[in-house]
Amino acid sequence: MWHAIFVIQIPVLEKIVRTVLVYATIVVLFRLAGKRGLATLNTLDFVVVFLLSNVVQNAIIGSDNSFSGGAIGAATLVGINAAVNRLVARSEVASRWFEGSPTTVIADGTPLSREIRRLGLRRGDLEQAVRLQNGEAIDEVASGVLEPSGHLIVTLKPSERSATKGDIDHVLSRLASLERQTAGGERASHPS
Repeated sequence: MWHAIFVIQIPVLEKIVRTVLVYATIVVLFRLAGKRGLATLNTLDFVVVFLLSNVVQNAIIGSDNSFSGGAIGAATLVGINAAVNRLVARSEVASRWFEGSPTTVIADGTPLSREIRRLGLRRGDLEQAVRLQNGEAIDEVASGVLEPSGHLIVTLKPSERSATKGDIDHVLSRLASLERQTAGGERASHPS
């Protein structure tokens, strides 16, 4: 029993190479699939992610069902992922290649149909993102940018933005100033 658990049934180097190749293949496939990252996965996307792990399992482990072989595969996956994440954090070129770059999908209240089709977005996705970010309709948006992470960042037109605490404080300060000026003017015109 212990022999079957711990004795690696294929060479360690083969196990590592298989794992790295599968990792690289999946990265390329996800990169080609587009920016709809984990932030915007729908039911169909979840099905693909769940089945993908089963599909590539044999490509990683080969005929090796040992615990040691699985541990080597897992360690290789974690190690290669950590190395790629560090590379992406340090290199703008690597970041663009692995993650992509932001894409404008709404400009001056108009959805950019070509970009939306290319990214596989639905108009409903855009409308929901606008509502989540305090807008009511797409025509209120100055710009909408889909980030490489899959998040849609919306900037409302200035006329559509809600007042901030700073805006209100500024207005109150101006009102107080006008009241002082008005009160001072009334005293000057009505001497006691």
